Amino acid sequence: MPARFARHVRRGAPLLAGAVFLAGCGGPADGAGDEKSARGVTVDNCGTKVRVDRAPQRAVALDQGAAEIMLSLGLADRMVGTGTWTDPVLKGLEKANARVPRLADRYPSFEKVLSVEPDFAAASFTYTLSKGGVASREKFAELGVPTYLSPSDCAGKDNSGDGDGERTEALTLDTVYGEIRDLARIFHVEERGEKLIDTLTARVDKAASAADTSDVSVLYWFANSDSPYMAGCCGAPGVITKELGLRNVFADTHEEWPQIGWETVADRDPDVLVIGDLTRRSQSAESAAQKIRFLESDPVTKNMTAVREKRYVLLRGQDMNPTIRTVDGVEKVAAALGEFGLAR
Repeated sequence: MPARFARHVRRGAPLLAGAVFLAGCGGPADGAGDEKSARGVTVDNCGTKVRVDRAPQRAVALDQGAAEIMLSLGLADRMVGTGTWTDPVLKGLEKANARVPRLADRYPSFEKVLSVEPDFAAASFTYTLSKGGVASREKFAELGVPTYLSPSDCAGKDNSGDGDGERTEALTLDTVYGEIRDLARIFHVEERGEKLIDTLTARVDKAASAADTSDVSVLYWFANSDSPYMAGCCGAPGVITKELGLRNVFADTHEEWPQIGWETVADRDPDVLVIGDLTRRSQSAESAAQKIRFLESDPVTKNMTAVREKRYVLLRGQDMNPTIRTVDGVEKVAAALGEFGLAR
């Protein structure tokens, strides 16, 4: 989910349903034994060279996105903890996820993470591996624990400001696939990684070919009815927009999740509203039901085209996150366009 989501928490389908799941796979590696598992790997990761001397056996996923990638690679038997959950686990991964201890629903403390004696830690957001999150990469390194940060939150992105960062380059699924390849290489399950990527790619291609839209405008509302967070041009919602040939009415902003007034939203009058159906309770209008009630009662929004036509697409917060769940977002939006009669 967007980094702002994580900060606010801290402060206060068959293939369609989600998956590729290699969760039943076991063993130390793809067709390999101890010799391959002992092989060292060095990965260039968000400006840091990460050296993992041996395939991790006690890994921790500090964000849900990282956890679901690792579980999809069939690594539950090599995980000793997860943290920072914002939605129910991806469909098809329930049994694998139940085998891994949850250290915290929100951010686990550094001490709690260390208590499970990890030999590797992965995170989805820069914030998680910094002050205010779990701990810095340097603190982990001092204790000999290599860390991996999702390149989706650093490649072509400036996180130096107070918000959720600004995209200097549009995110693509290639970056997500690169994360899968990195983790598969670190755990010596490269074949599983390629199988996962192939399946995700096929799902996106199928959804995109079925949508075939023509000049349909869309807006992505993540949270907050008072000062709503809308998606800018180039994050995970931008991937959905591009893959389906849509037009984001706020494509003129490179901020990840800018706060935009309702008068401006109404003026841009999107054809479709993609809204976050969140399970947290830290802001106004978190659930989809709350958002729809607001849209249909507020004098500024109730006459918008998408509201009058009830063209709502409900996504989990994680579906708006730059990870394997973005593919679920592509599929759900594509299916809704067909139901709305907006696909050619």
